[in-house]
Amino acid sequence: MQDTGLGNGGGAAMVASSERSASTFNGYVFLLLLLATIALPVAGFGMVAEGDPQGVAVIIGCGLAFIFIISGFYMLNPNEAAAIQLFGSYKGTDRNTGLRWRWPWLSRKKISVRVHNVTSEKVKVNDLRGNPIEIATNVVWRVADTSKALFDVENYQEFVDIQIESAVRVIGARYPYDDFNVDEVTLRGDAEEVSHELEVQLQERVAAAGVQIDECRLTHLAYAPEIAQSMLRRQQAEAVIAARSRLVEGAVTMVEHALTMLSEKNVVELDDERKAAMVSNLMVVLCSERDTQPVVNAGSLY
Repeated sequence: MQDTGLGNGGGAAMVASSERSASTFNGYVFLLLLLATIALPVAGFGMVAEGDPQGVAVIIGCGLAFIFIISGFYMLNPNEAAAIQLFGSYKGTDRNTGLRWRWPWLSRKKISVRVHNVTSEKVKVNDLRGNPIEIATNVVWRVADTSKALFDVENYQEFVDIQIESAVRVIGARYPYDDFNVDEVTLRGDAEEVSHELEVQLQERVAAAGVQIDECRLTHLAYAPEIAQSMLRRQQAEAVIAARSRLVEGAVTMVEHALTMLSEKNVVELDDERKAAMVSNLMVVLCSERDTQPVVNAGSLY
């Protein structure tokens, strides 16, 4: 199926082709016919020996038939296809494996439809915060439409490699590497979501080449070497701040719960000053990085 449309300039026609099945034949049937063209000349030579002039015609006919049949054979391995053409015009794709036969005036162009596993080079790109990072991905892809792969792009493998790098750059610049303060998608913290979006965008880019993306996963993610040490210290500082913030939130909740229970059960009556002292002591115990040493007051509470 071919759709023809004019470009914006109105002068050139762009043809978008899609794969369809080719009219080819089982090669083993024609192999039997080929053996027949080898056996029949024996009878022709016998006719010539007996003085029958038709024997020469039999020999010549079998020779021409032999050349005609043998020129149409070709072999297809598993996960291999052949695009059939007639004087440059696409006539379909044969995906049947084994010995095949097509009319001798038809040409063929083989293409692999096996799964390709590609690990991209490390690409340096600035993330959403402007920090230079290194990112790489592993892509599993295969040819789904042989017509587009062969005739719509110059070199479909090179096309896929370029689109992988381009998609990685776009996705790498769309998200921050990491963020402790804001609840948003990050490259480091949401690898599954980022990989899925990378797969979707890459599929859109390679659709013109008839390529199907089966899987896409980030394989390398790191700050660029020139800022790695400083960003590591920043990460450590942000992690400490985030941990301490969570620790303080938990300590405040525990202190509030303790005061509420003491008040509800009438265990002890505390005025504001003693509550402040108790809160201070509990916060020190709960937020301290070291084990606290208890001090027992053996005298009066006051």
